Amino acid sequence: MLKQRIITAAWLAPLVLAGLFGLDGGAFALFTALIVLLATWEWANLAGVTRAAQRAQLVTVMAVLMVAIWLIGAATSIWPLWLSAVGWLVNLYWVTRYPAAGEQWQATVRRLAMGLWVLLPCWVGFNVLRDTGMAWLLFVLLLVWCADIGAYFVGRQWGKRKLAPHVSPGKSWEGVFGGLAATAILAVLFALWVPLGLVGGITLMLITAVVTLASVLGDLLESMLKRHRNIKDSSQLLPGHGGVLDRIDSLTAAIPLFALLYVEVLVEVFAQVQPL
Repeated sequence: MLKQRIITAAWLAPLVLAGLFGLDGGAFALFTALIVLLATWEWANLAGVTRAAQRAQLVTVMAVLMVAIWLIGAATSIWPLWLSAVGWLVNLYWVTRYPAAGEQWQATVRRLAMGLWVLLPCWVGFNVLRDTGMAWLLFVLLLVWCADIGAYFVGRQWGKRKLAPHVSPGKSWEGVFGGLAATAILAVLFALWVPLGLVGGITLMLITAVVTLASVLGDLLESMLKRHRNIKDSSQLLPGHGGVLDRIDSLTAAIPLFALLYVEVLVEVFAQVQPL
């Protein structure tokens, strides 16, 4: 398994980095759309749609929605990000109330609707951040990676208090605090590098904490859906790594939220900062 994970990572990481930071405009939108469409294929299974033909139809519907959003010029709009923010508040309620509130979302059609406000705004968020340049997209990617690494090592060493035992028994509050500490360091380093100044740095740190917690929620949401379906991985598309959703579950929450906060808050705070 370790050998297979290394082999997959060896070709996947350069491909993803080249797509995210080597493309822009329509090419970038197409590249990220392909990632989200693969995730849509897996989400259909999480929603209880097991027949390949039906899952292909759902992927086609998502693709049509993406094309429509692109054609009307909404691929870098704010309203899908607000839709995502509201949707993730609903997701938060369902995750914290699992399994008691399960009947509210377990119907296949409701899980499919959930996928719309999770996956479609994530694609829009990618486009919004790439439209600002590469630095803020890089920052939110590093944020999620640092949160995962910090949570893993701190949780493994000191984790005792379970975060969501019914959803993901392995996660602990200590791990969450470790992730918050790691991303706080990242925010400080980034604020010094730009530089952002005192107000800008504090604002970035606060937003980083919020987005870090959102990334944890993204992970928990997929864990809840997989637990309901009694499956370990969202698919086997990435040998040794599971599915695409298993790799981007945290990003589905972090990307649109950070993009929203960047546009609505950070742009105003950083108005006097030289654009990156």
